[in-house]
Amino acid sequence: MRHATSPSPPRAACRDPSRRPPCSGPRTALLSAPDDVLATRAGEGDEEAFAVLMRRHSRPLLALALHTLGNLQDAEDAVQDAFISAWRRLPEFRHACAFSTWMYRITVNRCLNSLRRPPAPVPLSAAAESSAGTDASPAQAAQEDALAQALAEALGALEPRQRICWILRELHGLPYQQIAQVTGTSEQTVRGRLYRARRSLKEMMGPWR
Repeated sequence: MRHATSPSPPRAACRDPSRRPPCSGPRTALLSAPDDVLATRAGEGDEEAFAVLMRRHSRPLLALALHTLGNLQDAEDAVQDAFISAWRRLPEFRHACAFSTWMYRITVNRCLNSLRRPPAPVPLSAAAESSAGTDASPAQAAQEDALAQALAEALGALEPRQRICWILRELHGLPYQQIAQVTGTSEQTVRGRLYRARRSLKEMMGPWR
């Protein structure tokens, strides 16, 4: 994994616990504080407040990056870069949107920068894992795995901005207004991208209907 540098930032990491922010542990009061309070504190240099934000938002951001990029290391790099960028820019954060929306936006931009190379199949591990540990027969489990792989490949074939809108809507459940904020577009543009993404997925998944 790449290691970006920054003036004494908390070291963002999604996999290696030893690379978490250098603090003795968040103060108890910070653990239940809302994001806007934590963001304000972090903007004033409070690393423990930023550590809470990282732990609170790392999982959905990593899921977004992984579904978008189709590669775990690239996804981890994108999220790490996003947190480092956020740490540097926190003094500029004016609470015009939710902190989670702001982080989604930064992560999406990092993912788009990474998508200059050919797209990889997008792993929908949640779909594959949903059949694991059930009483499904081997044949049924194999069919579900094949369906998940087919959907992953179809999603990976989408135009990147359509893919991101689909992921944010269908996998993360974001409303259209928030997706528009994340992607820096209008709700109408988001709806258009979602329409085209759903139409393309319907065509590519035709044999599975």
